[in-house]
Amino acid sequence: MSEHNLEANGEENFAELFEAFQSESNDNLQVGDLVKGTVISVTKDSVFVDTGSKVDGIVNRDELTDSEGELTVKEGDAVELYVISIDNNGISLSKAMSGAGGLNMLNDAYESGLPVEGKVMETCKGGFRVSMMHRKVFCPVSQIDATFVETPEQYVGETHNFKIIKFEEGGRNVVVSRRALLEVEQEKSREKFIAEVEPGAVLEGKVTKLMAFGAFVELVPGVEGMVHVSELSWSRSAKPEDIVQPGDDITVRILAMEPRKDGKGLKISLSLKQLQADPWDEVGEKFKSGDKVTGTVARCTDFGVFVEIAPGIEGLVHISEMSYTKRVHKPSEEVTAGQEVSVMIKDLDLVKRRIALSMKDAEGDPWLDAAESFKVGTEVEGVVENKAEFGIFVSLAPGITGLLPMSRITRSERKNELEALTPGQKVKLTIEEINLADRKVTLTTGEPKEDTDWKKYAKPAAPKKSSPRKAAEPKVTTSGDSSGFGGLLGMKLQEAMKNKK
Repeated sequence: MSEHNLEANGEENFAELFEAFQSESNDNLQVGDLVKGTVISVTKDSVFVDTGSKVDGIVNRDELTDSEGELTVKEGDAVELYVISIDNNGISLSKAMSGAGGLNMLNDAYESGLPVEGKVMETCKGGFRVSMMHRKVFCPVSQIDATFVETPEQYVGETHNFKIIKFEEGGRNVVVSRRALLEVEQEKSREKFIAEVEPGAVLEGKVTKLMAFGAFVELVPGVEGMVHVSELSWSRSAKPEDIVQPGDDITVRILAMEPRKDGKGLKISLSLKQLQADPWDEVGEKFKSGDKVTGTVARCTDFGVFVEIAPGIEGLVHISEMSYTKRVHKPSEEVTAGQEVSVMIKDLDLVKRRIALSMKDAEGDPWLDAAESFKVGTEVEGVVENKAEFGIFVSLAPGITGLLPMSRITRSERKNELEALTPGQKVKLTIEEINLADRKVTLTTGEPKEDTDWKKYAKPAAPKKSSPRKAAEPKVTTSGDSSGFGGLLGMKLQEAMKNKK
């Protein structure tokens, strides 16, 4: 046989052998099969995968990179990919079918459950129009994501993998779902999470939703936990939106994991504050008795008000410490939750974690200067607070109230005027006595003080029987005498004697 014939026969034998090799190695693989293989080599453009057959699979490197272009696999890693074609060039693998195709390929993908790449073109009634292999297919709005869709427009222009869930009328009615694929991925993530994670673990998560009672955090796809508002911050007055926002990446600690009552998944309790320092550890360094600080009213009770003076640090203002200027009956009528107030620290108990606060001491005690402001004998103007059987209470200054006794009113020439006073009216009186120890001020009308009833001195002396003359009139002075009568009393006695005559 000539050399030319040997070469021809050799080429023919090689082609036959390669065809037989391809046939033998690919007998068990078909387009649409999910292949579990191992990465054996990585090049600039491709990743080679051992498919378990005599021919290695090839996948485009870009399909195995993250959003930043970093390769997500390395040699020796296990991967799951779909067979998208088998030919003389080898076995082409992909995470999903894409590119040009036809109804036959869509139908094959439908029957095999193979994901197909599609681009969301626009919204339409009830969902989206998706371009897939140069054909328009329909994706219901409920199938575009694994969570509730609030703004469908945000998905327009995005490219995703979809599963064909309906293929009817020769391809004229094709319905796809992204959610079906996401739920499969989530179930895998959920199983792995349950197997590997335990309470006490610290994980990274993303805030997905805020509610009045806390924040929901996605830990891995398909696994969500909730940080109760009490575990978001040491501060009891902070609201969820004050601490985090949807989309925030946060670090949390798992407090508990338990099956839900409906049997669907796990109820996972999380904490954000337990990864932060306990604020009570630094209270002794930040505060001391006598400090005047600004705080926020956290809540009101019948016996007082709790005020937060630092995140997570609350003290109690007892009802008796709320005001010097008025008697407080109901704390909630004086302050409201969220209101800023000035307080003074009266006592710190770091062991019991208790702080006694005072609002009235922060404002100042009006009685400290009362002796200087209200001297005995000086005339003052006040406002009638209320009237009682034993006298009239008059407000002289914020926190300073005086009493005009009824005994002073009944003996006064201004009796009718004083008895006619009503709460809110102004009146001028005189300071008669001030008792700083008991915080009492006694008021008078400003007229001369009468300790006894002058009328008992108004009876004239009886005339002597032996004398036919009239009884002499008693001598009365207007300037005061040894009997203790003042000018005014003398005048009144004199007037009474004249009337009797």
